[in-house]
Amino acid sequence: MSAYRSDFLATVAARGFIHQCTDADALDTVAASAEPVVAYIGFDCTAPSLHVGSLVSIMLLRWLQRTGHKPIVLMGGGTTKVGDPSGRDEGRRLLSDAEIAANMAGIRDVFARFLSFGDGATDAVMVDNAEWLDRLAYIPFLRDVGRHFSINRMLTFESVKLRLDREQPLSFLEFNYMILQAYDFLELARRFGCRLQMGGSDQWGNIVNGVELGRRVDGLALYGLTTPLITAASGAKMGKTAAGAVWLSAAMLSPYAYWQFWRNTEDADVGRFLRLFTELPEDEIGRLERLAGAEINSAKIALADAATRLCHGEAAAVTARATADATFGGGGAGEDLPTIVVPRGELAAGLPAFELFRRAGLAESNGEARRLIKGGGARLNNAVLAEETRTITVGDADDDGLIKLSAGRKRHALVRIGN
Repeated sequence: MSAYRSDFLATVAARGFIHQCTDADALDTVAASAEPVVAYIGFDCTAPSLHVGSLVSIMLLRWLQRTGHKPIVLMGGGTTKVGDPSGRDEGRRLLSDAEIAANMAGIRDVFARFLSFGDGATDAVMVDNAEWLDRLAYIPFLRDVGRHFSINRMLTFESVKLRLDREQPLSFLEFNYMILQAYDFLELARRFGCRLQMGGSDQWGNIVNGVELGRRVDGLALYGLTTPLITAASGAKMGKTAAGAVWLSAAMLSPYAYWQFWRNTEDADVGRFLRLFTELPEDEIGRLERLAGAEINSAKIALADAATRLCHGEAAAVTARATADATFGGGGAGEDLPTIVVPRGELAAGLPAFELFRRAGLAESNGEARRLIKGGGARLNNAVLAEETRTITVGDADDDGLIKLSAGRKRHALVRIGN
């Protein structure tokens, strides 16, 4: 469909969020009516925070709410106990109830910064699917829900085919996941009047199952919408860097490191990422993406500022920008760089430079750190390190007890002398 009447679909289509939709015309009609559409996305609780790979889904819920509709954040307290096989070569590690509860608490904090929660018609609500999945009786569930699923068809879904084609084991536990996800949609339709399930492109089969289950069991008109798989122009997967996952929680990744991730966006991705990960208006994005040469850095800084403001707040974004200015512009250390503390006794005796780079997270191993230094890519207090065996001591610290380490031109860390 080329033109949408509803603000929601018109907005998310223009910004690049739509990959597939079960019935775009009918959904557009529903979304254009006076009644808010209730829609959900599910998030399993496999880690204490979500990372940038989930940000497209989060922003989609945010735009849903901004255009007058009601988001449901479905926490997978129940489905996490099963494990989603989508996009996986092997089964996920089964988590305990305590681990799932702790992860859920961390993820809740992330959503509080992106959505407005409450009891109003368009206020977001957060629901845990353990509320109904934990209470299911097995035989009645098989009779009432399982009979609507064809094994023949389930074997054709990508998440199942991937395992079978690669001769990787797929447990019966995981095989049930798509049925449970479909049942989630039915329950949310019954409890909240939910009409739309959204998710990543790898969830298309699971979403279609839910749409069809609602029609067969309750005669409901439900809809599904997926977002495209987001990769960088280089082909790298979103949310992953050489240093690890780009977490949305400040406790797991500093706001400065988050800001720097966006600042390092590839030139070819700037316009697309501004549309997906910020709320800047289209005319401003158009102006920024037309910048060329060294001026494209202004667009990257605008992206980093806007994305960090959404995730961590205005103060954190301002501090991160100031730290970057101090680090790159004035040659200073900045106040918000990733920092490790090393006991004074260790530094008094001296530590090999390669070991300190590894400890600071600028290299994954001593070998990688040695290669970095040998290649001329490592700096100590802004001066190139000539030898990987160079010993770093207390004498290398400034008056504030700080030592600045740099890997290349864009990755920095501080070593603070401890007691």
